Amino acid sequence: MPRLLTYNVHRCVGTDRRLDVARVAAVIAEQEPDIVCLQELDVGRARTGHVDQAEAIARDLAMTFHFNAAMRIEAEEYGDAILSLHPERLLKSGALPTVRGVPGLEPRGALWAAIDFDGVTLNVINTHLGLVPREQRLQAAALIGAGWAGHPDCKGPTILTGDFNATSMTRPYKTLTRHLADAQRLLGLKPSVKTFPSTFPTIRIDHAFVTPDIVPTRIWAPRSPLARAASDHLPLVMDFEIRATAAAAAAATESAASKA
Repeated sequence: MPRLLTYNVHRCVGTDRRLDVARVAAVIAEQEPDIVCLQELDVGRARTGHVDQAEAIARDLAMTFHFNAAMRIEAEEYGDAILSLHPERLLKSGALPTVRGVPGLEPRGALWAAIDFDGVTLNVINTHLGLVPREQRLQAAALIGAGWAGHPDCKGPTILTGDFNATSMTRPYKTLTRHLADAQRLLGLKPSVKTFPSTFPTIRIDHAFVTPDIVPTRIWAPRSPLARAASDHLPLVMDFEIRATAAAAAAATESAASKA
């Protein structure tokens, strides 16, 4: 059964203020995910020792990866990544809309990968929304629009995940759930699985939204001492099944036959 983990790693600086990329990788490794979606990664930044955090974590996990720089300052980058144990290809990475005239807003982005599960293509979109409600509304609308989840090539099983900085009571969340289902709601989890802050998680802002052909079977947030210390968020982990359409099942059968 596939397992996805989404995790805001806070540039690998923990609640103890210690920078430790290997510790973040260890938190992820404990959960044995097939797919990892990370937010707030530093790549080549002086403040975190010029390390390519996306590459270092992927190397520790023996995964392939794609990184999208939401922000670039000369040679320094900051953004999000998708890591996978399965064959994958990057379909898109890029910026999300913002609002003008508000000082201090960070650029935000997303990336979309197609991941092969035994001949069935799974679309995974990873993102990190802004903090201002007006920009969140623009970004949520973009993510379900023709450039991302509503793109003609985004067909079949799809997961949109990441740190949305928005609870289930907000307009951006409601925009997203008009088009995709909240995986936690599908499972009827009460209380819901919360991930922020990691020391005493009381807020649900990390989400996984899915199409009808994704069937969540379990969702949790590991609360080990290691996970509580490694970042200001806990990881959100989801086991799921892919309900293959007839066309996808036929393609998988054909692919298996060709390899025989």
